[in-house]
Amino acid sequence: MHRLAVAVTEGVPIFELSIPCEVFGYERPGLARTWYDFRLCAAPGTRTAAGFAPDARYGLDELARADTVVIPACANVLADQPADLVEAVRAAHAGGARIVALCTGAFVLAAAGLLEGRRATTHWMHARRLAERHPEVKVDASVLYIDDGDILTSAGTAAGLDLCLHVVRSDHGAAVARALAKRLVMPAHRPGGQAQYIDAGVAVHDADELGPLLDWARERLHEPLTVAALARRANVTPRTLIRRFHAATGTTPMAWLRGIRIDYARELLETTSLPVDRIADHAGLGSPANFRHHFTRAVGVPPTAYRRAFSSTTN
Repeated sequence: MHRLAVAVTEGVPIFELSIPCEVFGYERPGLARTWYDFRLCAAPGTRTAAGFAPDARYGLDELARADTVVIPACANVLADQPADLVEAVRAAHAGGARIVALCTGAFVLAAAGLLEGRRATTHWMHARRLAERHPEVKVDASVLYIDDGDILTSAGTAAGLDLCLHVVRSDHGAAVARALAKRLVMPAHRPGGQAQYIDAGVAVHDADELGPLLDWARERLHEPLTVAALARRANVTPRTLIRRFHAATGTTPMAWLRGIRIDYARELLETTSLPVDRIADHAGLGSPANFRHHFTRAVGVPPTAYRRAFSSTTN
């Protein structure tokens, strides 16, 4: 049987830990002839973030004997990762194990040097921190998971289910993965990526100077706003406005405006039954075709698919 080990360290989030336990830790009669030789690995006395003490019969040294190692998440992205876990993961990979990191588990892999020069993802809230702390990693915060052969990483929280189903699909085939997804009452494939859960508008770090202008623009999203129009409103030159915008938001006025318009369109898709062309008008995103293009590029799924997933008027 395929030996699969899950690493449990002090303070690990309970939801992310439960995902590999649910997907790999139960016998699945009727799905596959053989399943996984599941092993929960932890140091004595380890407790999860919720205070549970896992019934782990193996220590972290067992990771080196596994075919697949799963790192559910890390307890703290701001702290150095546990040295014993980092060394155990490094040894497991050197021994030929496939390494699967869920959510912030990517920070453990990066600390072990396993993501150098590789494309990886993590929870969108922590993607920038991962990229800044480990510039050698090609962080992609737009996807639900990344399969880079012997290293796999997932986006935040529930995306761990998507990645674990992908592992089952790789090991046992699409039919088994579909059947398991039905048992878990979830889709075998979720459309789009992590971008559909992230607000598109760029955060403003210092709105004292630009705040009134930004509020004015938010009230006129349906109008054809330009850099010149925004500069006139702020009583500055376009060049000065661009410089101030970049200092406050890290982007250009038009990129910020497009993000705010996308966010407003998302709100309308979620809370109203307005047709797509009306939403495009209200948000100032032009024709329905132009709206679909920019929305899909920013969010990862078309407006209609987004509405099906998140609309309060249809769910």
